[in-house]
Amino acid sequence: MLVMADWIVCGVVIEGDRIDVRGVNPWDFKWASQHRTVELPHPSYPHQRHRLNVYEIDANGNQVVFAAGELSANVWGFYIPDMASA
Repeated sequence: MLVMADWIVCGVVIEGDRIDVRGVNPWDFKWASQHRTVELPHPSYPHQRHRLNVYEIDANGNQVVFAAGELSANVWGFYIPDMASA
């Protein structure tokens, strides 16, 4: 896992493909915007920076906060806050 300042990369997937974000697949839930963005590096190309929206989902009573965005056509990156730095 790539660790940045206060964010950890969960992974990069084709839109809709399964990904584990704190034990849940975010595509299975409704995303609520936290109305903020973060600028993070692409996991494979750190010189590329992307502005990603921060979301929260309620996964059966479990609140999950993550940043996500389209890194290229239909390719999404997912990041989670690093709880150790919180």
